[in-house]
Amino acid sequence: MRIGATGELARPGCNSFKCRGVYYVRMMKRLLTFLFSVSVATAISANDDPDKVYDLLVYGGTPAGVAAACSAAGEGHSVVLVEPYSFVGGMPANGLTHTDQRSLESLTGFWWDFNQRVITHYADKYGADSEQAKSTFEGNFAEPKVNQLVFEQMLAEHKTLEVITRKTLDAVMSTRSMPSRILGVVVRATGRPDAEKQTYKAKMFIDASYEGDLMAQSGVKYIVGREDQSVYGEPVAKDVPEGGDFLVQGYNYRWVMTHDPALMLPAPKPEGYDRAEFLPLLDLFKSGKITHVFGIQHPNGLEIPEGLAAVTSKAIYKLQPPLLPNRKADINDMSRGVVRLSMPDINDDYPDANEDKRQKIVDRHTRYQVGMLYFLQNDEAVPDEVRKDARSWGFCKDEWPAHNHLPEQLYIREARRMIGQHVFTQNDTRLTDEDVRIPLIKDSIAIGDYSHNCHGAGRTGGRFDGKHYGEFYVRNAPFQVAYGTLVPNEVTNLLVPVAASASHVGFGALRLEPIWTAMGQAAGLAVHLSLKNDKPVQLVDVPTLQALLHKHRAATLYVSDVPPGHPDFAAVQKLGMLGGLHGLYKPVDGKQPDWKPLFGQYAHALDQHEVDLNKPIDAALLKRWIDLAGKHPGDLKADGKTTRGDVIRALFSAH
Repeated sequence: MRIGATGELARPGCNSFKCRGVYYVRMMKRLLTFLFSVSVATAISANDDPDKVYDLLVYGGTPAGVAAACSAAGEGHSVVLVEPYSFVGGMPANGLTHTDQRSLESLTGFWWDFNQRVITHYADKYGADSEQAKSTFEGNFAEPKVNQLVFEQMLAEHKTLEVITRKTLDAVMSTRSMPSRILGVVVRATGRPDAEKQTYKAKMFIDASYEGDLMAQSGVKYIVGREDQSVYGEPVAKDVPEGGDFLVQGYNYRWVMTHDPALMLPAPKPEGYDRAEFLPLLDLFKSGKITHVFGIQHPNGLEIPEGLAAVTSKAIYKLQPPLLPNRKADINDMSRGVVRLSMPDINDDYPDANEDKRQKIVDRHTRYQVGMLYFLQNDEAVPDEVRKDARSWGFCKDEWPAHNHLPEQLYIREARRMIGQHVFTQNDTRLTDEDVRIPLIKDSIAIGDYSHNCHGAGRTGGRFDGKHYGEFYVRNAPFQVAYGTLVPNEVTNLLVPVAASASHVGFGALRLEPIWTAMGQAAGLAVHLSLKNDKPVQLVDVPTLQALLHKHRAATLYVSDVPPGHPDFAAVQKLGMLGGLHGLYKPVDGKQPDWKPLFGQYAHALDQHEVDLNKPIDAALLKRWIDLAGKHPGDLKADGKTTRGDVIRALFSAH
């Protein structure tokens, strides 16, 4: 376990200002406000051309970065988005086209808007009833080129937003005070250490990169690796050695491949390919430990394309079910499989590595993952039926043509994790015996609906005769994300929605693109409030931020039957943040509601997380909601006719 930017590991109970006393909080607020206002003036005067000081600089064109940039620009701020790769969109534009979540009902705000645009794209191009439009799963499953296009269109709608690609962070300029303030960043051309450097100055900064590079170079404390159970008391951490370790979750490419003969391309021979590396695969096929090259894991009753196996661990390349539009598929690591695409034993040095060392780690993934398919498709020692299976899918002629039809980005599941004002852990998702909902997080700025999961943090044995360890998949109910998860302690004008403040176990539930995007949207709107009120990010008024999020149809509490487009969405969310939806349902005989699966990891909305707007309200609930609202319209009565929706609209719609 490595602690970056010098500092001790945060422990439970000491990850916010609250644990340091009321007097200390007041003094810190005054100090932060003073330093913030002084440093704004410093940032502007330090630049020879004040017109080139942006309101916000976002580093990283991930979906979270796009959401942050658009949200701040939508409030009228000048924004520059700096992306190290040649196009924006992060992993959804680089192969992760089955964007992980559990229920569609958890998708709100910017991600929900993105989904609607994806649906519209396919409906306009192929027809609303076309197979392509139906295959998007409400806009969540799209071809990478479409995801990229939609993100670019969303950015282009904002005239005060500038996008700069192929620029890598080289240095950070900041004040020497503590807490400090970032004044600007120095960038250079990606992959060219000797290239001419450029400086971009801004009042506020958001690090939306997967690696947390801006955060780390700003002097913010962070961690790389796993904490042992004594740090946060997380049940899943029980097997981590005392003192923790430096292991991070394994990486792999998320290819998109096709079985359409008109689109298929064979696997290219990667640089450094050595067939001897893959010869042990022959014994695995001969013994029956591996039976297929491609397979669908846990299809749960979905129709399987002809010639494709529904297997669990006996295939090498997992096709995420169901298929994408236009006969394509998202390829992933086979969870708990015999042969894995993820390589957790070689990527532990990646988070803190320089650009050159990172590229060498990426190249090793390419040689392994692409080289293995090249071997299976072409080597004469491979049995004919296996080669036929390997050739049944190929790379897509119309995806990533400038990059040999392979994604530009490796799937960085976990890198640095900030140690911020609130550390998100497994404890943030724990249920009690008193409610079907996880306890209310009053400063919530986003929601998530996914399991704590890790594809493995290490490996024993060789590539084809070993096994991942540190792998876990632990279900939990929908959860909330506290504002402090985005907020560093050491810098007053930086927010971190991706390499966010979380334990290794907690990060396994946060690290999904829809959740990161929700956190990015919250970060962009928090920047707006910080600038509007001349306050550091640590002092943003969270209830005001929540109201702004609700206005933008972003949830801060999971509600299964009032979607973002519903007219009562904001009012229901307001009530929920007052605690009005907790206690509506309690576990029956100690049993929590269980998920009803759709397919793969996807499921129907979780039972007993609905509001039931049309249900008549009873007297006890009416009194409780009136007390929470602090007002009582005289015509509200529990008369068997007045519904929950009537009461919510009367109490909260005007807020």
